[in-house]
Amino acid sequence: QVHYVESGGGLVQPGGSLSLSCAASGFTFRSHVMSWYRQAPGKERELVATISSLGGRSNYADSVKGRFTISRDNAKNTLYLQMNSLKPEDTAVYYCKAPADGNVGYWGQGTQVTVSS
Repeated sequence: QVHYVESGGGLVQPGGSLSLSCAASGFTFRSHVMSWYRQAPGKERELVATISSLGGRSNYADSVKGRFTISRDNAKNTLYLQMNSLKPEDTAVYYCKAPADGNVGYWGQGTQVTVSS
């Protein structure tokens, strides 16, 4: 069954960096577009970044463009998000997901990112 395990979150000061990882299983990872989402307290989950199946194309929310980089390693079934120049407003739980994984209601536990001095 589809499963996601996000890791790499933590507490970081404004201007700092974090690298998130997502180990995916239960589907053909290399054939799927993958995305990172985040959800801050009291807000709906929002799309942060998306990458094509081969990694040749990506797009980002305006709020993170120029600071975050999405990437993937299809041999390892792993998705990454490099986050630089972090701001307090980036504080959220970050999730990964294949939008077309066939399990629209399923999300992993996510990883908490807290940006604070």
